[in-house]
Amino acid sequence: MSGHGTPIPMTSRKSGPLKGVADVPGDKSISHRSLLLGAMAVGETRVTGLLEGEDVLATAAAMRAFGADVERLGDGEWRVNGVGVGGFAEPENVIDCGNAGTGVRLIMGCMATSPITATFTGDASLRSRPMGRVTDPIALFGAQSYGRTGGRLPMTVVGAKNPIPVRYRTPMASAQVKSAVLLAGLNAPGETVVIEAEATRDHTERMLAGFGAEISVEDTDEGRVITLVGQPELKPQTIAVPRDPSSAAFPVCAALIVPGSDVLVPNIGLNPTRAGLFTTLIEMGADLTYENEREEGGEPVADLRARFSPDMKGIRVPEERAASMIDEYPVLSVVAAFATGKTEMVGVHELRVKESDRIDAMARGLEANGVTIEEGRDFMTVHGLGPDGVPGGGTAAARLDHRIAMSFMVLGMAAREAVSVDDGQPIATSFPIFEPLMTGLGATIERSTA
Repeated sequence: MSGHGTPIPMTSRKSGPLKGVADVPGDKSISHRSLLLGAMAVGETRVTGLLEGEDVLATAAAMRAFGADVERLGDGEWRVNGVGVGGFAEPENVIDCGNAGTGVRLIMGCMATSPITATFTGDASLRSRPMGRVTDPIALFGAQSYGRTGGRLPMTVVGAKNPIPVRYRTPMASAQVKSAVLLAGLNAPGETVVIEAEATRDHTERMLAGFGAEISVEDTDEGRVITLVGQPELKPQTIAVPRDPSSAAFPVCAALIVPGSDVLVPNIGLNPTRAGLFTTLIEMGADLTYENEREEGGEPVADLRARFSPDMKGIRVPEERAASMIDEYPVLSVVAAFATGKTEMVGVHELRVKESDRIDAMARGLEANGVTIEEGRDFMTVHGLGPDGVPGGGTAAARLDHRIAMSFMVLGMAAREAVSVDDGQPIATSFPIFEPLMTGLGATIERSTA
C-alpha cells in the first residue's frame, strides 16, 4: 500500500475470537530518531527492529539526501554512517516526506542550524498540516522558512549561518515541537532550553543522552525544563527498537471487543509518556495485563496480554493524560462504542491538526455506523452501546489517515454489520503488516480495487 496511488477500499467483518501472538512493528518515534541521530553522530550506528513503514523510509531517504550513508542490511536491520553535528550537506533535490509529520518537523530541526537550504514537500495530507509550530521556534535560532499560505508545504528552509541558542516555552503539548527545537540546539553554541507545561513523549531526551549529548531534565514550578549543551560530538550507538505501542493499540483494542479473544503482544515499549491508552483501558475495566516487564535500551518494555472484556464502562479520560496517548484516541473511541455508558475525551484539540481532523473523522465515521457522538473544539464524547451493541454497516472516510483507517477496521471486527473505509492505503505509513497480522489472529478484512 502507498499513500499516493489509487484508493483501495477495505471492509472488516465480524470475526470469531482473535487468538495468538501479534508481533507488531518497531516503534515509529524511536525509528525516526534512530536514523536522525545516527546521521548526526560520527561513525556507524546499527539499528535492529526498525519500522520499515513509508514514514520511516522517507526519513531514511532524507538522511541520505543530507549526506549520511544509510543502508538496509536485512529485515529491520539498518546501518547509518553519520556526518556529525553540523555536517549535513545541502540536498540536490526536494525532500519528499510523504505522510510523515514527525519526519518533516524533526528534519527541519536537524538542519535549521546548518548553513544549508532545503525544500520539503509531502502527500496531500502532509501538505495541509501546519508547519508554523516548528518554523516559528527554529526562526529564533536564525533559520528562515518560506512556505505556502498558512505555513504549509512545500516549504524551503534556509539554515542559520551563525545560530544562537534559544530558551523556548512550547505553546502546546507537542513532542514534535520540543524535539525539533532540541535537534536544532545541537548545532548552536551554549545551552538551548525547552520548557513544556506538560510532559510529552521523551524519546528524544533519552536518545540524545544515549548518543552522548549533555542534556538534563528538571521538573520545576515553571514546568518541565530540558537543557541541552550545544555542539557535542555524538557517539554512534547500537539500538534495538522496541515494538510500537501505538501500533499495538489496534490488536489490543480488537481483542478487548471481539468475544472470546486472547491476544499476546510481545516486546511493547511502555515509556510512561506513551502508555496512557493502556492505563485508560484498565480503568475502563479491560482485561489487560503486563507480563515479563523489563528494560531494554533505556526504555521500559513488557509483553501485553489482552482478553475479551464485556464489562467495560465509559469513563472521563483525564485531560493531563492526553499527551501520552494523543495518537490512540481514534481507536479508544472505537472501544468506547462497545463499553457501557459514555466515555469523555477532553483536552484533545491536537487531534484537529493530525494527519486529518481526527475528531471530525471519527465522529462522522462512528455516526455512520450507528454510534452517538458529541464533539467540540477539544473534546469528544462517545455514548457506548455495550458489547455487541454497535450496528455497523457504514462506510467511513479515511482522509489519508492511517490511524482512522485502522480504527474503523477494528470497529468492523465486532460490529453487527460489516464496516468499510474508502481507502486503506495510508495504513502502510506506520503499520505495513496490519492486514496479515490481524487476519492471522482471525480477523476478516477484505480489500477491493473496484
